Amino acid sequence: MEERMELGVAAAPGSSSSGLGVGPVGGALDAGPGSAGLAGIQEESGVRRDGSASEADPDAPPKKRVRHQEGEAGKLEERLYSVLCCTVCLDLPKASVYQCTNGHLMCAGCFIHLLADARLKEEQATCPNCRCEISKSLCCRNLAVEKAVSELPSECSYCLKQFPRSSLERHQTEECQDRVTQCKYKRIGCPWQGPFHELSAHEAECSHPSKTGMELMGILDEMDQSHRRELQLYNSIFSLLCFEKIGFTEVQFRPYRTDDFITRLYYETPRFTVLNQTWVLKARVNDSERNPNLSCKRTLSFQLILKSKVNSALECSFLLLKGPYDDVKIKPVIQHHVFSNDANETEYALLPINDSVECNKLLAAKNINLRLFIFQIQK
Repeated sequence: MEERMELGVAAAPGSSSSGLGVGPVGGALDAGPGSAGLAGIQEESGVRRDGSASEADPDAPPKKRVRHQEGEAGKLEERLYSVLCCTVCLDLPKASVYQCTNGHLMCAGCFIHLLADARLKEEQATCPNCRCEISKSLCCRNLAVEKAVSELPSECSYCLKQFPRSSLERHQTEECQDRVTQCKYKRIGCPWQGPFHELSAHEAECSHPSKTGMELMGILDEMDQSHRRELQLYNSIFSLLCFEKIGFTEVQFRPYRTDDFITRLYYETPRFTVLNQTWVLKARVNDSERNPNLSCKRTLSFQLILKSKVNSALECSFLLLKGPYDDVKIKPVIQHHVFSNDANETEYALLPINDSVECNKLLAAKNINLRLFIFQIQK
């Protein structure tokens, strides 16, 4: 019986047991032809296991992973730039960020410029993207975007290294070794400008400290002239403050339109009383040119008008300064006029603001609030 079983097992070449290489004595797994396939599967699985282990190995592919992350970070920065940029100038905001009621972003400069243009064209300012109405009351600042933008990397214009935008200004003004600086002997005429890391070497070899007194006198005279002009202005203001009759008031310029076919923007204050006289101030943009909204340079000029009748000539000095609630920068300039019933209006004088940006701030405001000083000159 045992022999028969052995013979039966051995005589069944097409059976599954022979395909698996099972012999009468419990033979080895590699005895049959199917063992090669099993061994191949085991080998392949072993290779796969080794491959997965090598991928998990931090020594083999970290460079590929780092490159992938850097590429993704670069793409992420580009996407953030496109998402957080101003919808008008397409640049990242440098300061405040405003948004319309639908969430479109505008930098402070473009936002003010849109409001100023709308005031000049007698239109309602609208968002460039969705055309919804915008104003200082309808729009609000987006603090989350401001903080996100401040953390985005930006390139130093001197050393070309990347820094967060929040610390870039401090780096460029105080820390960068390639920032442009001037010689400490500039006050005596040295014109040198160069990178900060070359400053000490230049100052050690600068020839200006060894100049003679006669050579330095011309340089010092030019500096004295500019200082004299500033000193003269302040001395004039101080002398005006010593006058007996001095009046000042807060004035509010309100926007109006002319009755011409092409209306023009002008400003006028309500009547006010100073020094027992009734006055009005008027202002115009770019000397009432036809399309001031098409001009990049914008100016405001003003005129003082005496509305009350006087018995004798009224000689006055006056100046406009910024009001207590505005942040516009105005340089003090003293104007002078002799008022009479026949000459009750001054010539238009430029409002001494720094640049067109300050002018746009005033135009974008609902009203312009300034402070007027009038000094009556007694003979």
